[in-house]
Amino acid sequence: MAVGSGLEAAEFDLAVTPLRDLNAALHAMDDSSPRHWRVLNPRGAHAVAVGIAAPIEVEIEGHAGYYCAGMNKEATVHVHGNVGVGCAENIMSGKVIVDGNASQSAGATGRGGLLVIRGSASARCGISMKGVDIVVQGSVGHMSGFLAQKGTLVICGDAGEALGDSIYEAHVYVRGKVADLGADCIEKEMRDEHVDELSALLERAEVNAAVEDFRRYGSARKLYNFDVDNAGDY
Repeated sequence: MAVGSGLEAAEFDLAVTPLRDLNAALHAMDDSSPRHWRVLNPRGAHAVAVGIAAPIEVEIEGHAGYYCAGMNKEATVHVHGNVGVGCAENIMSGKVIVDGNASQSAGATGRGGLLVIRGSASARCGISMKGVDIVVQGSVGHMSGFLAQKGTLVICGDAGEALGDSIYEAHVYVRGKVADLGADCIEKEMRDEHVDELSALLERAEVNAAVEDFRRYGSARKLYNFDVDNAGDY
């Protein structure tokens, strides 16, 4: 482990330093702490760089396991590899970038910030999202956007089965094919405000894609209140 001070970089090698020490250091940030951190040899470790609440940059040089960058607040976490289940789970603000693929439940319950996945994401991407913006450059698995309440999910590839099942007021944009839509999710009109929203989000995520290639999906609002005529859809 080599730790700098002030504006110098800090470096943690998880091949020789316990993960607990890394996360403890990230949680003990003050004005004299490094602003740039590098994590070497993560080797699929779980809960890397979780619970950060400071405007710092963390680069993870390799693959990470479950819940990488979970509960992030203010930080920018860049994973130069793949991530396991629950990457950026409950993110509050800041940015998480994954150069590779993500396993299930990426961005789950996220309340703010931006999650960018350069590869593809597995099932339940954006489940129960509450304000986070998620951009997936590849495809997503089944039940992505399930119970999504607020925020935006952008899928540049294809979407698996039951997209947006029981969705509330989140916006979903898909460029590729959709296997099928979940309960109460329908294709919706792409108005000027949605073009502007999508354009701005693609720019933030540094993704080069034509906005006119996307379609928008959202809630039909039939399941907000129980209606016996819709009982089969619940």
